[in-house]
Amino acid sequence: MHIFFKAISAATLTLGLIWATSAITRPPYDGRAGIAYAKATAPLRGQSLDVHLWYPTEPGGRAVTVGGNGVFHGTPAGRGAPPAPGRHPLIVMSHGAGGNAGQFGWIASKLAAAGYVVALPNHPGSTSGNASAIEAARIWQRPQDVTAVLDEITSHPQDYPFVAPARIGVLGFSAGGYTALALSGARVDPARLAAFCDAGGRGMSDCDFFARFGVDLHAIDLTPAAQDLRDDRIGFAVVVDPGIVETLTSDSLGRIDLPMLVINLGAEAHVPAPVHARALSETVPGAQYRLVADATHFSFLAECTPKGPAILVAEGEADPLCTDAGGRSRGDIHAELADTILQFLGTAAAAGSGAGAGAVVNGS
Repeated sequence: MHIFFKAISAATLTLGLIWATSAITRPPYDGRAGIAYAKATAPLRGQSLDVHLWYPTEPGGRAVTVGGNGVFHGTPAGRGAPPAPGRHPLIVMSHGAGGNAGQFGWIASKLAAAGYVVALPNHPGSTSGNASAIEAARIWQRPQDVTAVLDEITSHPQDYPFVAPARIGVLGFSAGGYTALALSGARVDPARLAAFCDAGGRGMSDCDFFARFGVDLHAIDLTPAAQDLRDDRIGFAVVVDPGIVETLTSDSLGRIDLPMLVINLGAEAHVPAPVHARALSETVPGAQYRLVADATHFSFLAECTPKGPAILVAEGEADPLCTDAGGRSRGDIHAELADTILQFLGTAAAAGSGAGAGAVVNGS
């Protein structure tokens, strides 16, 4: 399986040897969530996407920590751990604008331990340290990234023998939530998207980000945002605080015909308008809607380290990435989110059949 044991080029041989040497000293892994890394060719981008691949394992391999830095805790995983027997539902998860795959190991590991494969691509131009305002405005590129990941996995079944190709889904957070909706059949009204910042950010920092880099949505050709980006391989979806919900057409939402769980973070009166999704959930036939108490928009990110808040202040970060609404810890919020998502997937993924069944997860 080349996703686990890829040949190393001369240019990366030294790095590979360093990793191999350090791996020998790492403790054995006895958990149930493995991590591997893959690449997916993205024609629209003209480059390959880096993909974190979480999968159910048997004990084995070496214990590693995925993600994590001075601000966020990382997640334990098994590198080189043997896949659990059988084929498992695939969830493609999309991170939010300015996020990255490593921030969502907390949920990916829980899903993997519960029997799901989770593919987490990094969206070029929209990741931590590689965020571009103009790329963020080209929202139609994100769903096509996920389609590229699905093309990679479904066209190379010999390399992903633990994936059940008839049970594929998407999970997305913030901009990733929009991504999941677009892949499910939602379409954007370009005129509404152009006017998105006319009334200010309304509790979100996106419009400040555009203004800081001189991006005027009215001056950009946004017509590609109206295209149909549905991927028929997807059979179910989970969307958390989905972005730009006000720009989505009611007609397209009303035609979505797959199981969907819609989650807003926090008390309903405090959910920012650009991600407030109750009306959306009432327009998508059969969609379930849940509110998670004591949370904020950023509660879906990894837990913060004790020094995380101070580091963010020192770096001038505009968003309160480590702040929850009070009442309980982010760890407790994550536990509720994981339980809610797994309960939904237990029914939605089990019902999947045929090439069009699936689920996608993404984030902002």
